[in-house]
Amino acid sequence: MDKRKVIAAYRRGFISIQECAQIIGVDSGQMTRLVNDPMLTNDGASLLEKKSVNS
Repeated sequence: MDKRKVIAAYRRGFISIQECAQIIGVDSGQMTRLVNDPMLTNDGASLLEKKSVNS
C-alpha cells in the first residue's frame, strides 16, 4: 500500500497514528517523521515532478 495514502487517511482522521504505523510497518518514532515529511504530502508530490527542458 502507498505510504502517502495511509498517511492521508491518518490526517483525515480515518485511522489512528498507531494503526497508521502498523499498516506502514514502522515504529512510532519513525511514524512521526513520516507524518511531518513534506515529500509525503500532496504538495510534496509536485516537488518530484520533472519539468521539461522545452518549457
